[in-house]
Amino acid sequence: MDFGQLKKLMAESRNIVFFGGAGTSTESGIPDFRSADGLYQAQGGGQIAPEEILSHDFFMARTADFYDFYRSKMVYPDVLPNAAHYALAGLEQQGRLAAVITQNIDGLHQKAGSRNVLELHGSVHRNFCMNCREAYSLQDVLKSEGEYPRCKRCGGIVKPDVVLYQESLDMDLLQRAAEYIRQADVLIVAGTSLTVQPAAGLVRLYEGSKFILINKSATPMDGMANYLISDSVAKVLAAMTAGGETP
Repeated sequence: MDFGQLKKLMAESRNIVFFGGAGTSTESGIPDFRSADGLYQAQGGGQIAPEEILSHDFFMARTADFYDFYRSKMVYPDVLPNAAHYALAGLEQQGRLAAVITQNIDGLHQKAGSRNVLELHGSVHRNFCMNCREAYSLQDVLKSEGEYPRCKRCGGIVKPDVVLYQESLDMDLLQRAAEYIRQADVLIVAGTSLTVQPAAGLVRLYEGSKFILINKSATPMDGMANYLISDSVAKVLAAMTAGGETP
């Protein structure tokens, strides 16, 4: 694909907003839940569905089992950002990108250098005691002894600051994301199936004519896109932005 027109859009805009999902991080080695070979399909064999394990009720009733799954399937402390993350950080440093809105919980946008990141589903890097609200890092959780991490101050259960099934998104954060998308000149949506609500509904708030949709598989909003690209998110973002190479 000729990225000349997209490069021109990037160069001329000072109000780009990025909305991304799991496909932004797959090339860093973090699996996508909903793709054909993703975690949801990989479980199988009559095991408990990941959606159930990652629910609030399951966390409260079977905390040790939750953490067994969480530590082995949801946390990737050693992965590094890919070209997509660095491309977006570069756009922000140039004053062209207003915000990164992400459904991911991996913290790779910040690791690449992005500063204004709205994490709709939380982050594995933030953890807190459900009793006294004492904060803990990801390393604290991974190094904790026992079946699951407990607060060193009060003994309460330490919970990741991620939005589980049956839990609500932060409405203030959702509203901020909505405002960024409404006001965007260019909207880039990448690596997401656009099926998870209410986050995916944010995309419909965009009123401009520079909607770039990058996803390997079809989405319900393909018909809305002004530019539809079925390819690697990292490859495309690096190709269409200045400063998109990994340092």
